[in-house]
Amino acid sequence: MNIIVCIKQVPETTEVRINPETNTLIREGVKSIVNPFDAYAIEEGVRLKEKYGGKTTVITMGPPQADAVLREAVSMGIDEGILISDRAFAGSDTWATSYTLSAAIRKIGAFDLIICGKQASDGDTAQVGPGISAHLDIPQVTYVKKIEDIKDNLARVERMTEEGYEIIEIPLPALITVVKEINNPRLPSLKGMMRAKSAKIAHYKASDIEAKEDCLGLNGSPTQVVKIFTPAPRIGGQILKGDTPEIVEKLAKELKPEIH
Repeated sequence: MNIIVCIKQVPETTEVRINPETNTLIREGVKSIVNPFDAYAIEEGVRLKEKYGGKTTVITMGPPQADAVLREAVSMGIDEGILISDRAFAGSDTWATSYTLSAAIRKIGAFDLIICGKQASDGDTAQVGPGISAHLDIPQVTYVKKIEDIKDNLARVERMTEEGYEIIEIPLPALITVVKEINNPRLPSLKGMMRAKSAKIAHYKASDIEAKEDCLGLNGSPTQVVKIFTPAPRIGGQILKGDTPEIVEKLAKELKPEIH
């Protein structure tokens, strides 16, 4: 069974800075980590390999320093890592990102299952996973909380909903996005860390994945960030104590502008 896990390197802090000229995140000088939801995708990929055999490959699109999150995935049990990095990818929105990742997956070749975290902590769009499946024209299931079984070229999964969960059978190859309820990610072993340190990470550029230039980066992104601003701080209110008619009348006067 060939499993591909898509991950992202994100800023560790929630206090991100924005480049005012490009309206993109400033990542220089900010410590980066594996996107928290992607850790569950990595763990599930390793568990499926342990159960069904096969091969696991982790891929990420990002700057050269994203090599670190690939090595972390290898230390957790992933077989190999691929870094998709090129200046041409800078400023990609979710559509351009999913297009680029799908082009890299085509280059990898045959696969059975793609696993993604449900969303990235720096964007929170939850669009890239479904976007990859659309570009590859394969079925998808989002918010997967459990993989019950895989056999006869079918995966049986539980999908989390607001009311509970759904049980869905999906033909392979397919893509799933997973939620944190699916597992508890393992810590890297000493053997895994030693293997990750010496692991050879493959590097793909735009030319390597035969991607269309007009579909890459900022210029290939259908959506553009027009303006970014910090909301003005809310003005503190007042506390009215008591249950007298005067207090009630004062409260009504304070609330009236908000109502209208």
